[in-house]
Amino acid sequence: MSENQHTRSVKIGLVAIPETAPATLYSLFEVFSSVASAWEGLTGEPAGTVRMQPRIVAEHENLFHCSLGVPVIPADTFGSAPIYDVVIVPDIQLQSDLDPRDKWSATTDWIKSQHAAGAIVASVCTGGLLLAEAGLLKGLEATSHWSVVPLFREFYPQVLLKPEKVLTFAGPEQRVITAGGAASWMEMALYLIARFCGQEEAVRSSKVYLLGDRSEGQLPFAVMTRPRGHSDGIVEKCQVWIAEHYELNNPVSRMIEYSGLASRTFKRRFRSATGYTPIEYVQTLRIEEAKQLLEAGDMLVDQISREVGYDDPASFRRLFKRMTGVTPASYRQRFRIILP
Repeated sequence: MSENQHTRSVKIGLVAIPETAPATLYSLFEVFSSVASAWEGLTGEPAGTVRMQPRIVAEHENLFHCSLGVPVIPADTFGSAPIYDVVIVPDIQLQSDLDPRDKWSATTDWIKSQHAAGAIVASVCTGGLLLAEAGLLKGLEATSHWSVVPLFREFYPQVLLKPEKVLTFAGPEQRVITAGGAASWMEMALYLIARFCGQEEAVRSSKVYLLGDRSEGQLPFAVMTRPRGHSDGIVEKCQVWIAEHYELNNPVSRMIEYSGLASRTFKRRFRSATGYTPIEYVQTLRIEEAKQLLEAGDMLVDQISREVGYDDPASFRRLFKRMTGVTPASYRQRFRIILP
């Protein structure tokens, strides 16, 4: 899909200062840059029509080094930057005796001006101090890392700090967003992708980067990757047919009949061309469709079982657990991106 076919490009400004922690800065940059395109590259499915365009913005255009000596080359400066859709302050490294008042005045003035112009402003972890210093958290609920609770209490007592929360949303149209610990950038990224690009795109990004609960391993995130190319015309014709008829009874027998080949010949050629046995291929297609139904709505699991070709819900549940590592109900809960 060419760039001019995209219906929207979401502009995201990632604020960088000398104290910025590089892991969050560059993780956000990578995830936002790959929205939709990474999924298309992995699976071959058409990409979404919304792109996110992150750019690093700083006070000056020259290369500088942020926390841990990591180099940063800003794409925009406070004087040249456009009005972003979203401005994010990543977490920052702090000195134990920090007095944040007037410490980042050029940065906080710019953040305040972006918010006044309509941008969503957000912070990750200790980056919330800059939003507080900009006056954007006054009288609002916010969260940050537990270690800076004393700083908020001393210098910003009018902030309704909720350090127990992972994400908070405040202000008119929920245009002020704060995230708790440093790893909370993941929840913030998924929320913003869902808000601007849709829930389906957020789920895709979660799967690509394994964002979310990984306590049960990688299988719940795995998807059917882009089928490998081959030159077997009969097998390709059968792949197209089964993509539309995978829910039918006896799908492998039907594919064999459709191919016109002997059973052993078909199975050998199918595996050689695709890397899957025919039954593995059908099961993978069915489970992928079941995943999408679980992600998209509240259809009962027994009904989903029938929709994808399994009359016995118990057998479907066993197969789903074997292939994904979790039950259908757990999968639905894991990938439900909920907008507040």
